[in-house]
Amino acid sequence: MVSESQNEVQLQDIAQIALTVRNLAEAKSFYRDVLELKFLFEAGTMAFFQCGSVRLMIGEAEKSSISEGTIIYFRVADLEATAHLLESRGASFVQQPHLVARMKSHDLWMAFLKDPAGNTLGLMSEIVRAKEKANVLS
Repeated sequence: MVSESQNEVQLQDIAQIALTVRNLAEAKSFYRDVLELKFLFEAGTMAFFQCGSVRLMIGEAEKSSISEGTIIYFRVADLEATAHLLESRGASFVQQPHLVARMKSHDLWMAFLKDPAGNTLGLMSEIVRAKEKANVLS
C-alpha cells in the first residue's frame, strides 16, 4: 500500500541556477573578480560559485554560437523516488537520475526533465557519505 506522503512531491528550495556562457575563462573571471562571488570549484567545462544559499553554475556551451539558456535546479531529498513519481504523472525526463560528482563529504546526483514549454528543470540531491572506515590489518 502506498502512503499519502509517497504521492507528494516536495521541492524544498532552489539549490542551483545554471547559466550557459560562450567563454568559460572570461565568465569565471567576471563572476569571481568583478562580481566577487565566492568561487567553489571547477569541473570540466563548468565553474561553480556560492551566491547566498544558491549555487551558481556557469557552463560553456557546446557550440560557441548557441546559448542553451538557464536551468533551475530543485533540491530533493530522494531523487529516485521523486523522479519516479513525476514520471508517473507524465513528466518527460531527458536524463534519469545519475551521479554527477563525488565531493569530499557527499555524492551529487541529478536528473533533468522538461516543462511543457521545453525549459529544462534539474532535480538534485546531495547524498552524504558515511565516513569510510579504515581497514586495519592485524
